[in-house]
Amino acid sequence: MMKILLSNDDGVHAPGIHALYRALKEVADVRVIAPDRNCSGASNSLTLHNPLRLQKLDNGFYSLNGTPTDCVHLGTNSPFADEVDLVVSGINDSPNMGDDVLYSGTVAAAMEGRFKGLPAIAVSMGGKGHDYYETAGRVVADIVKAMEDNPLRLDTVLNINVPYTTFDKIKGTRVTRLGRRHRAETMVHDRDPFGREIFWYGPIGHHADDAPDTDFTAVHEGYVSITPLSSDMTAKRHKDTLTEWLSAEK
Repeated sequence: MMKILLSNDDGVHAPGIHALYRALKEVADVRVIAPDRNCSGASNSLTLHNPLRLQKLDNGFYSLNGTPTDCVHLGTNSPFADEVDLVVSGINDSPNMGDDVLYSGTVAAAMEGRFKGLPAIAVSMGGKGHDYYETAGRVVADIVKAMEDNPLRLDTVLNINVPYTTFDKIKGTRVTRLGRRHRAETMVHDRDPFGREIFWYGPIGHHADDAPDTDFTAVHEGYVSITPLSSDMTAKRHKDTLTEWLSAEK
């Protein structure tokens, strides 16, 4: 039976990770290590200046006072680590599409699995809410079952976004690319009850690139979006332009 390390960024008590655990335990041996609090937006951050403390909860899950990346690192590369075949992260309670993946702790946990040479899956709901986690759980469980017969290559990361609806209303699956958002709205300026200046992040930007082959469009049209991700951030198409620019400066 496949061995899965399951984590998330919404925290060990979030309903999404419990729904995903219930779905995956039917098809795999699942171990859960997740942050002790909500770490949304943590991206690939590591806890370098404080000790990490692991706590086993009554339900068998492990809670860590660290980031999603810390959780996967500890679960795959420490004296506490087990042999793992696959890292799964989620279910996030809102989408991780387009530019979201740069900030997402959900995606970062999956990426850390990739850094350890493992295939990994990040899964998010295509709408914000807690009503249809079972839909996403069934989608991921079906993919995991397929992987047993036809394994993903090592270091593959799949970013999955599931429409916010019941399983029977899913129209199918599309392999997509990341779309792109407009820049986020201006930060909100306010003061706390003591008169001190504070700032809050404003709403995320609307879609700037939602072409037919993007994750945004697939989910909007009722399809599961699966986007393969790479950690190689080299802008290869700009290498020749940069070389010409440097030559012109001499």
